[in-house]
Amino acid sequence: MRWSEFPKWGKWAADWAAQYHAGLRDKPVRAQTKPGEVLAALPAAPPDQAQPIKDIIADFERIVVPGITHWQHPRFFAYFPSNAAPAAVLADNLVTAMAPQCMLWQTSPAATEMETRMMDWLRQSLGLPAEFQGVIQDSASSATLAAVLVMRERALNWDGNANGLPGQKTLRIYCSNEVHTSVDRAIWIAGIGQSNLIRIPTQGPLRAMDPAALEAQISADIQEGYLPVGVIACTGGTGTGACDDIAATCAIAQKYGLYSHVDAAWAGSAMICPEYRTLWAGIEAADSVVFNPHKWLGTQFDLSAHFVKSPEALTRTLAIQPEYLKTHGADGIINYSEWSVPLGRRFRALKLWFLIRAYGLDGLRQMIRNHVTWSQALAEKLRQTKDFEIVTEPVLSLFTFRVTPQGADADAATLELLTAINDDGRIYLTQTRTGGKLVIRFQAGQFDCTEDDITLAYDVITETAKTLKDA
Repeated sequence: MRWSEFPKWGKWAADWAAQYHAGLRDKPVRAQTKPGEVLAALPAAPPDQAQPIKDIIADFERIVVPGITHWQHPRFFAYFPSNAAPAAVLADNLVTAMAPQCMLWQTSPAATEMETRMMDWLRQSLGLPAEFQGVIQDSASSATLAAVLVMRERALNWDGNANGLPGQKTLRIYCSNEVHTSVDRAIWIAGIGQSNLIRIPTQGPLRAMDPAALEAQISADIQEGYLPVGVIACTGGTGTGACDDIAATCAIAQKYGLYSHVDAAWAGSAMICPEYRTLWAGIEAADSVVFNPHKWLGTQFDLSAHFVKSPEALTRTLAIQPEYLKTHGADGIINYSEWSVPLGRRFRALKLWFLIRAYGLDGLRQMIRNHVTWSQALAEKLRQTKDFEIVTEPVLSLFTFRVTPQGADADAATLELLTAINDDGRIYLTQTRTGGKLVIRFQAGQFDCTEDDITLAYDVITETAKTLKDA
C-alpha cells in the first residue's frame, strides 16, 4: 500500500468507525467467540507476497471484529470505562499519520510544549495548586512505579540506582487492601519485595485506611529497624471505589518524612466537578497524584496524567543523559523522557487538546454528573427490589450489589446471575469481593451512555434474576 492509496482507504476507515459506533447498541457487549477461535482463523505462517488491502480489510471484519469486547459500547458497565471520544480519536489519527517520536524537546518541540500546557490545563481543571507540575505517562501503573522509585531513591539518599538495595535497611511502603494491583507490581519491580508492602486496615463506609493504624505501624516498623519510605493512598479504588482520608494520610506521611502518592486513576476525572472534590480533600498535601483521562474523561487509551510537586526528585531518579540524548544550544527546555521509565514517547497531548476544546470543561462535567446521577438512581431502584442488596454504597458512579434469594447461597446465586447477564449480552458487568461477599460491580462511564441505557440495565438485571429464580 502506498500513500497515494491512503485517501481511499482512510475514508473507508472513517466511514467504518462512524458506522461501528452508530451500531454498537445492536451488538453484544462482550465478545462471543470461544477460546482459540480467532487463533485458528489466522494462518500459521506469514505471507511471502503482498496481499491486497481489500482482502486484509475483509479478514479484519470477518476475524477480528467478532472477537472484540466492545469497550465503547454505551452499556459497558464492567471494570472502568476506556473511552474514545471522536475528537480525541481524530487527533490520534493525525498523530499516527505523523508518527513522531517525542522523547526530547528537539525531536518534536510542539509535542513537548503542548504537553506542558495541557498538563497545566488539567491541573487547573482539577483544582490542584500551581506547585504541581504534570507529565503524561502511558498508564497509572507507570506513574505508580515512578512514584515508588522516587520513594526508594529519596529514602536512600539517591544511592539505590547506583549501588542497589543490598546492605541497606529494609524499606517499607504502606497502603490498604483497596489499592490496585499495579502497586504490588511496582513494589516487585523496584526491588522492595511483596512482604514489605504493608497493608493497613480500613474503616468506615468509604473503606479508608485507618490513620491511627497507619501511624502505629510506621512507628513500630521504625522501632524494629525498618526504613519506612512512602504511603500510597487511593481515591476511587478499583474494587468498590474506596477513598482514603487523603488529608490524614498525608499528614502522617509528612510527620515521618515519607513520600505520599495518590492513585485516583478512575475517580480523578470526576474532580473536574468541584462538588466531588471532597473525596480527595487534602490532596494539596500529596507529593504526587495520578489519574487517567483515558478512563472517564474521554481520551482513548493510553494517556495517564501524573502530577508531582518535585520534578527534580522524579528526574533525579529516572533521568539518563548520554551524549546522543543531549539538546545543545538551548536552555530551560523540558525533555519528558527524563520524567518517565520509557525513553520513547508518543504525542499524547494532542488528543487532550482536541478533547478539551471540542467539548469544553462544561460538557465534560455534564457527562460525568449524568453518569453519577443515573448510576445512583439505579442503586436506589435495586435497593427497593426484592432479593437485591446494595453491598457498598455508590462512590460517584460505582456501587456493588448482590442477590439474596431466600433459601439459596447468596454467593452462588450472585455468580449465576452475573454469568447469565453477561451471556445475555445486552450489558456487561464484573464481580469482586468485599467483606467476604461475592458482589457485582456496576459503574457508568462510557462517553455515549444515556439514561435509557441505565434503565435497560435495571431491566436486564431484574428480568434475568426472575428467570433464574423461576427456573
